[in-house]
This record gives sequence, C-alpha cells and structure tokens, in this order.
Amino acid sequence: MTTVTRLCVTRHGETDWNNSGILQGWTDVPLNDRGREQSHALAQALSGAGFTQVCSSPLCRCLETAEIVAADLGLPAPRASDGLKERHFGDVQGMPKAELLVTHPGLHQEILRRNPACDFAGGETMDAFAHRVMAALIQIAAEAPEERTLIITHGWVMDVITREVRAQPRAAILDMKRRNGESLWLEALRTGGFREGPGPLRSV
Repeated sequence: MTTVTRLCVTRHGETDWNNSGILQGWTDVPLNDRGREQSHALAQALSGAGFTQVCSSPLCRCLETAEIVAADLGLPAPRASDGLKERHFGDVQGMPKAELLVTHPGLHQEILRRNPACDFAGGETMDAFAHRVMAALIQIAAEAPEERTLIITHGWVMDVITREVRAQPRAAILDMKRRNGESLWLEALRTGGFREGPGPLRSV
C-alpha cells in the first residue's frame, strides 16, 4: 500500500515586531518569549504525528521555531530553504504600519487586506514570490516521498499555498489570516500539485 506524502505547513512563533505591527519581510527578527512558548506547545500538539524531518525558512523567527520543535520531537536539525522566506516588502520593509498609514495610506490599506497584488517598490512581485514558494514546496515533497514533513514558514507564504491548493487566482484576497503557530496540512498529488489534507494524523 502506497503511503501518502504529507506536509504540515506552519507559521512561526510570535516576535516583538508582530506585536508592534512592523512589516518584517526578510528582516531577521527573533522570537520573543511567547513565541518560544508557542513553539514548545506546537511540538507537544504534533507529538506522535510521525514527522521524519523539519524544513524551515532560514529567517531566525522560523528557524528558532523549527529548532525548538525538532529538539522536542527528537528529530534531526531543521533544513533551511530560501524558497520558504517571507515576501520581500521592498522599501517599506521594517516600517511600522502606523508610519505606513501616514506615508503610504493606499498601500497600508492593501496590506491590511493582505492583497497579494500589492506593489512593493524594491520588493518582490506577486508572481515571483508565488513561483519561488511553490517551487520550494514541490522540491521538499519530491525529496521526501511517502514521508511526513513539518515546514515552518511565514504568513504571506501560507497565503500563497492556501490559494494554490484551493485553486484560487494568485491575486485572490483571502478572508483569513494565519495566526502564529497555525498549521495547514497538505497531501502531495502524483500530478505534482497539492490538496488540503486531514491533520494532525498519528503515526501508523
């Protein structure tokens, strides 16, 4: 009997910049104490799910989350993938949203709506971002067939994946925002795509 390749895509733990409403993007912001607590709680919630590996964005808020979970679950050190990094927000990266409201009110509103078609001057386009995210996901699944992989990544990355598995346009605005530590469970298809799957599933 063939075992299904499963991925659990999870948003990193909390940072101080999350609380302060600052656009993080590629800025390397560490977890705060609550984020570390969330990471330990995530490991406990996922214990027994049968993961064989953990993959992560190389940004420290993800990598630290992944390292905590991997250690708590007795798994090897996480593998980092640049394709799992957050979207690059260009000139407004590192800017508080309160400041953005004054300097770029239109962009501020679109960011609050999490509009993927936002034009981030000096940053990544919607298509370039979506392409690298899905390429990374496909590669991870291909390198671990019939296994269960935990992936620690970012909110806008999870938006891209959610649209893809729900067959929505890349520019679709979702009616949701993934919380810190929230997961999306996927099953890899023979066609190279993905679908939402049940989870957490216990090891068999």
